[in-house]
Amino acid sequence: MKNEIRILIADDHPIFRQGLRQVIEKDSRLKIIAEADDGDTALEQIRQHRPDIALLDIDMPSRDGFAVLRSMREQRLEVEVIFLTMHKDEMHFNEALNIGAKGYVLKDSAAADVVNCIKAVAAGQNYISPALSTHLLNRSRRASELVEQQSGLSDLTGAERRVLALLADLKTNKEIASQLGVSVRTIENHRANICVKLDLRGAHALVKFAVQHKSELA
Repeated sequence: MKNEIRILIADDHPIFRQGLRQVIEKDSRLKIIAEADDGDTALEQIRQHRPDIALLDIDMPSRDGFAVLRSMREQRLEVEVIFLTMHKDEMHFNEALNIGAKGYVLKDSAAADVVNCIKAVAAGQNYISPALSTHLLNRSRRASELVEQQSGLSDLTGAERRVLALLADLKTNKEIASQLGVSVRTIENHRANICVKLDLRGAHALVKFAVQHKSELA
């Protein structure tokens, strides 16, 4: 883990940001380099400062945290994201992980969890608030069940799994190719190979499968 971890905080409540800053900066290795109070500003600050980690509220004006992370991925901004949220439901939790968040921290436990989360993510690990451990277990169980039911999934390459996950977000071949830095023809080949391995037939069968199993594929 790096000696100094550079962090951006994006939340539309200044008092919460101030409290979070005080908690985080008690550790001398953690440095807040920028703050934002809406999604558009957060994305601009991320582009400008390139922090190691962005702490994003899910519910923000102009662009929510999910939209910020999607835009970051489209623009290939290699910054790890931790979501700070009041949402304890499984739908928001799964969506956060599906689009690439490395951390998910509940605001009501942020004071206790956020520093450990930042350090874990900076070290290349994932971290979720312990109160949500059941959601993670459910996610893992469904993924295991899907592999058992669809045995061909274990035969997919890493690139094919990434393509399948992006198809679950209804990305076009051109968009997937751009995000992965390959040609459209390569994506078409991946799609054909996936269909063979999963025994999927029909023009829309692959996309339908990806959307239905989005949470298990991420």
